[in-house]
Amino acid sequence: MPHTPMTIKVPGKLMIAGEFAVLEPYHQLVVMAVNRYVYTTIEESEQNRVSLHDFQLEDLKWDFEKGSLIIHTDNPKTVFVQEAMRIAMAYLHEQNIKPGTFAISVKSELDDASGIKYGLGSSAAVVTSVITAILKKYLPTYKQELLFKLSSLAHVNVQGNGSGADVAASAYGGFLQYVSFQADWLKDAYKQTSNLSELVKQDWKYLSLKPVNMPDTVYVCVGWTGKPASTAKLVDELMLLKDSNPNAYQNFLDASEKAVSTFVKGMQQEDVDLLLAGVKQNRTALSGVGRQANVAIETPLLRTLCDLAEAHGGAGKSSGAGGGDCGIAFMPSKEKADALMKAWEKAGIRPLSIKPSAVGASISDS
Repeated sequence: MPHTPMTIKVPGKLMIAGEFAVLEPYHQLVVMAVNRYVYTTIEESEQNRVSLHDFQLEDLKWDFEKGSLIIHTDNPKTVFVQEAMRIAMAYLHEQNIKPGTFAISVKSELDDASGIKYGLGSSAAVVTSVITAILKKYLPTYKQELLFKLSSLAHVNVQGNGSGADVAASAYGGFLQYVSFQADWLKDAYKQTSNLSELVKQDWKYLSLKPVNMPDTVYVCVGWTGKPASTAKLVDELMLLKDSNPNAYQNFLDASEKAVSTFVKGMQQEDVDLLLAGVKQNRTALSGVGRQANVAIETPLLRTLCDLAEAHGGAGKSSGAGGGDCGIAFMPSKEKADALMKAWEKAGIRPLSIKPSAVGASISDS
């Protein structure tokens, strides 16, 4: 094999409908891959090395022995990359593929150069890009489903929870109608299987994902409200509502499901009015459950972002966990989208030049 380096490009994500509800079995979400990427370069090398450029961690030594992978550093920021490498290497070994020594380096453009986090899903994209690089080099005929399942497992092993929708966006690209595998189910299944090959062949009973298309006439606008939000913290607070007021929580799940179904139907039928109605229903469900759980899912600036979208003839909502981070708006024409971006700027909201990424994890040609 030649020593030419190969670079993999993996998109980040924005959740666009069905947030929080997706954590419950059989509740759907729509996620969009975005045109900000994580790049991972792999090449054969004299020694096993790993570099994480965003953290100024260069040429760290790593070893893989008896199923465990160690990166020689005490910096905790290598944890996602370490687990991604371990899972990929363990899978290859099960396939009787034994890679020689290689160097891998990771660079992300998902956060701003100044270090601002936009909530584009960096850990999931990093995990997916590292596993893609190792598979593309040593098992080039793999299927995207294998990539998604191995990456989901590595991500859940480190994070302990999550829907996996961010991993799906990174692996497949485009817009996906997604139902989570359920992190607890996956952790349990992993404990019970003797090997990864068995786990990825298994039917992940809760999981469902299929591509959907955004009508050409709809423009997606993304606005940053200037405050990163902690998804884990917001999820924990919402789970308290599930215990203290199960009725209110169930009403939210029902409202979310109805909203996402309306939104997806609007996408499938290219019915813009229906799509916008779904966005508005989802906004109402999210801000309502936030009020009941006493969590600011729709912060004052996110409220302004959504109200301005509606005033300009479209619809907007918080994206992801809310509580700050990004809001997203769907506008029925380019003129209205441009006018909205200007109105956002006046209101102190930063429009981001983010667009959907049609392609998921792939070899970068640049």
